[in-house]
Amino acid sequence: MAPHSASRPAGPAHPAAPSASAASSVTAPATSSVTPSVTPAVVARLRAAGCVFAEEEAELLLSAARSAGELDAMAGQRAAGRPLEHVVGWAVFRGLRIAVDDGVFVPRRRTEFLVERAEELARPGAVVVDLCCGSGALGAALVAAVDGAELHAADIDPAAVRCARRNVAAAGGRVHEGDLYAPLPRDLRGRVDVLLANVPYVPTGEVELLPAEARVHEARVALDGGADGLDVLRRVTTGAAAWLAPGGSLLFETSERQAAEATRITAAGGLTPRVEHCEDRYATVVIATRPRERRQEPPSRERPTGAGR
Repeated sequence: MAPHSASRPAGPAHPAAPSASAASSVTAPATSSVTPSVTPAVVARLRAAGCVFAEEEAELLLSAARSAGELDAMAGQRAAGRPLEHVVGWAVFRGLRIAVDDGVFVPRRRTEFLVERAEELARPGAVVVDLCCGSGALGAALVAAVDGAELHAADIDPAAVRCARRNVAAAGGRVHEGDLYAPLPRDLRGRVDVLLANVPYVPTGEVELLPAEARVHEARVALDGGADGLDVLRRVTTGAAAWLAPGGSLLFETSERQAAEATRITAAGGLTPRVEHCEDRYATVVIATRPRERRQEPPSRERPTGAGR
């Protein structure tokens, strides 16, 4: 089975939010030397290109550009369909500015729901693994909210690894390059409290239906989940129980239509799954927990009824 990588895609059942959603939630510092009078022209250019949040995007481009020439070039790239996050070089995820390089999967706002669920499970000092990490946004955001957490992230895509190292190092974590669990330190086996696996789940036949921003500008390995979209999840689940601590949990996104099969897969891997939804963000998350070992009761020392008669 071919190795897979990076962050989670927007499946056809859960279309990706426009890139401008990041801009609409951010007030960037006004460090640009470009006069604000050019903003209406940039807005008109972006609106003509079909950008839904043209005003917010123009303000963000204006704040990021260091000259009128750079602003013109950035506006041209955005109007041509390049993701806003790739144009400015970062995305906002749970209030953090996450570096996002060309070709690297852009973290979606709906995936914040997954991190919120993980935060509920992670106690201080938790061991966290961000598998198929892409930019490293999920792990970085989780450990920012958990005192003393130990973070490891992994991805097979060298471009994603280079990008993730910038974000994860700032969070005090380490990034490993390789296929799924293969590059992780062996001493993590059986110790992982929270396993974030932002696996691709778009069926191969539906990748071409994705918005061009994802289809053209993000790595195919970050989007294509195989024939039914669950191939990578199967591989992750096969190894999860060996890496999780007793009571530790694997968390991943999927589409609503795939949730039943995804829970069957995780249950077959020895985990106890549950599904949670966030309708506001069109997010479906599966939380699959490794059961804690049952304590064996010592054999009774009571004399059997009738003994000694």
